[in-house]
Amino acid sequence: MRSLSIYLFSFFVVAISVHAQPSAMARVKGGYYIPLYGMGKDQQVYVQDYYMDVTPVTNRQFYAFIKAHPEWSKSKVKRIFADANYLHTWESDHSYPEKFADSPVNFVSWFAADAYCKCYGKRLPTIDEWEYAAMAGEKTKDARKDSMYIKKILRWYETPKTQTLKVGQSPPNYWGIKDLFGLVWEWAYDFNAIILTGESRNNADTDKGLFCASGSIGANDLMDYAAFMRYAFRSSLKANYTINNLGFRCAKDINNK
Repeated sequence: MRSLSIYLFSFFVVAISVHAQPSAMARVKGGYYIPLYGMGKDQQVYVQDYYMDVTPVTNRQFYAFIKAHPEWSKSKVKRIFADANYLHTWESDHSYPEKFADSPVNFVSWFAADAYCKCYGKRLPTIDEWEYAAMAGEKTKDARKDSMYIKKILRWYETPKTQTLKVGQSPPNYWGIKDLFGLVWEWAYDFNAIILTGESRNNADTDKGLFCASGSIGANDLMDYAAFMRYAFRSSLKANYTINNLGFRCAKDINNK
């Protein structure tokens, strides 16, 4: 009986550790693309080949990280690295809602996301890497001119509580990556590299920047409202912010195996 108990306990521990493994990664073949902001009109950016997590990091995976790095637990994290809402839905350092175990972790700061990725030899994706991967449809590398692609993203923006859904339920895109849209917004390494203010629109000496529509000044695609929303959201963030619909996934350089 004792040996059976030991076996069952060992099986339970193994099962937990397997489910808590970091996300599988997909290889993204780099290339040129035109970002919405940050470059001159029609000026292309080259993105190197890289790996990206197939799905966002889940509560279960983040808990495995916290067990190894308790300084990032709910009660011990320093306020300089995360605001008071950090892991808000977790009941304690060692208890999150089990029904959301495989949902994206949210209420997590940039600092915590960065620490998680580094723990597994990864990093947060850059804005260009995230946008490059996210512009892919299920069959094409660039679906941004597809009206259904844009409508699908905008429908997600209007849907409440998508952060409670399980990861991995959506079809993979061209690169084999899932859930770039439909669950949570995601941190980028350089999330604050492009700030949508009057100064960033080259109109600091006028009042034009005070009006919402002027956010399109300097953009390369005036019809991509879904992308405007992403860039505006990133511009509103600080690294210690934690938000109910903001999570993350990791990336990695090809030569970093």
